[in-house]
Amino acid sequence: MKIHFIGIGGIGISGLAKFMQYNGHEVSGSDISDTLITKKLRTMGIAVTVPHSADAIQDQDLVIHSAIINPQNPEIVAAKAKGIKVLARREALLEILKDKKVYSVAGAHGKSTTTAILTAIMSGSAIIGAESKEFGSNVRYEENNNTMIFEADESDGSFINSNPYCAIVTNAEPEHMEYYDYNYDRFYETYKTFIKSAKCRVLNAEDPFLSTLIDEIDASWLYPSRDITNIEYMLIDNEPHTKFNLKDLGSFSVWGFGKHIALDASLAILAAHESMDIENIRENILNFKGIKKRFDIVGSQNDSVIIDDYGHHPTEIKATFDSVKEYASLKGFDKITAIWQPHKYSRTIDNLEAFIKCFEGAGELIILPVWSAGEAVRDIDFLDKFKNYNLIMADNITRANNTITIVKDKKDLKTIDKGLIIGFGAGDITYQIRGTA
Repeated sequence: MKIHFIGIGGIGISGLAKFMQYNGHEVSGSDISDTLITKKLRTMGIAVTVPHSADAIQDQDLVIHSAIINPQNPEIVAAKAKGIKVLARREALLEILKDKKVYSVAGAHGKSTTTAILTAIMSGSAIIGAESKEFGSNVRYEENNNTMIFEADESDGSFINSNPYCAIVTNAEPEHMEYYDYNYDRFYETYKTFIKSAKCRVLNAEDPFLSTLIDEIDASWLYPSRDITNIEYMLIDNEPHTKFNLKDLGSFSVWGFGKHIALDASLAILAAHESMDIENIRENILNFKGIKKRFDIVGSQNDSVIIDDYGHHPTEIKATFDSVKEYASLKGFDKITAIWQPHKYSRTIDNLEAFIKCFEGAGELIILPVWSAGEAVRDIDFLDKFKNYNLIMADNITRANNTITIVKDKKDLKTIDKGLIIGFGAGDITYQIRGTA
């Protein structure tokens, strides 16, 4: 088939596009602007047009669009005028995954890491919501293997269309509530539908909602506070690793720092153990090398380390920041500088009290303008709310070598070239802190 993807620069849509190209289809796509993702897609032979234009619709058999694409998008209008089938991503999943044995990973936090760890352990194709450093992509394709390891998305309810053979849920913390009209019953029922549709289930028993299902759902339950023991943090070849014992299965080591890494790894181990020998799992998990933009060490010298992290919810940031403190201690750094680009006004305001607490231990906190993601501007008094921190309000940062410069009103406020420097956010901070903005 000839398949056109609208919004192909998004990590989820790009994953589907790559997979369908590997599967023998002729793929094209479009987006509002060029990004590193669209440029990489072109190197794979996928034609990408920028911006959206009716001219991109020619003789395709199918058009698939991301959840944020407006129904009046010129390409959707043109496709319908030509009688070409148009599907939202969530609808397309029903077709793409219908004949696969899908290990489907869901949750507000940790699903990319859990999916990537499971991909390192198991054979099969994979579509991840982040780039795995193990194979340098968000997609792995294995021909003639019916297994699919898939990062499922609850933000638009599409995870219920992922045809899960095995449902792995890291947590069910309310997030993306605007999609669910802030109806918590609807939100939790959608998770329940996802879990019940799978034959195999691996669930975090200490999540407040998932714990209510223990007597109702037959699953491999994980109790992190008692099933994960003897957690140790260590540097192996200067790379962060967490070692832990899981139930009666022995000891495991996995790339990364933190209790949340041990939790993600444990869920992946239990899911894989349904079909794999535990010794193979113990060996294969060492293939995991982390994922891009999650505790991603993008600069390292003797007296400084720069880390890029995608965390944009306070639960994610706190878990990563606890790991950062462990890492700084092992590296012998006295100071941690946190640079935060809030993502969405709605998320920031809805979780403001938690955001205020999640940077505790930072020697300095630098807050960049909110990445609006298309939302209308709303007033947030960061200076007052975060006054207990050593705070700098900045417009942007620049990087040269391992030095970060803080910029306000087009003037350089200060440079930072010592200690541990970490940037948090899902906007363009990743390009700023990498020096590619």
